[in-house]
Amino acid sequence: MAGFGDGQPIFQQVADKIEDDILNGTYNEEDQIISVAQFSRAFQINPATIVKGIALLVNEGILYKKRGLGMYVAANAKQIIMEKRKERFINELVQKLLAEAKKLDLSMDEVIERIKQGYRS
Repeated sequence: MAGFGDGQPIFQQVADKIEDDILNGTYNEEDQIISVAQFSRAFQINPATIVKGIALLVNEGILYKKRGLGMYVAANAKQIIMEKRKERFINELVQKLLAEAKKLDLSMDEVIERIKQGYRS
């Protein structure tokens, strides 16, 4: 995620950015994440917006606060993110793909073959 502003609320994009950083190994479990002030300076985002994004991740058990030290990645954060995103992928993207395939009268075999071709490339 290079920039912010793709139509989603900024606080959700902040949460997604942190999740992406956990999934790609920028942050490992039990690592301290970047501070609100550092995040605000780096991305030119209001600190209150960042706090709101972080609060989402705290509520989901992805981050936790060490009093006086900052925010840390929870022990099972990567698994929580992956399960949540798999569910979102199925519910949003796959269902849309199937609905569009039906409108276009594509067979299941055609859809599967196109997916296989795309996955290989």
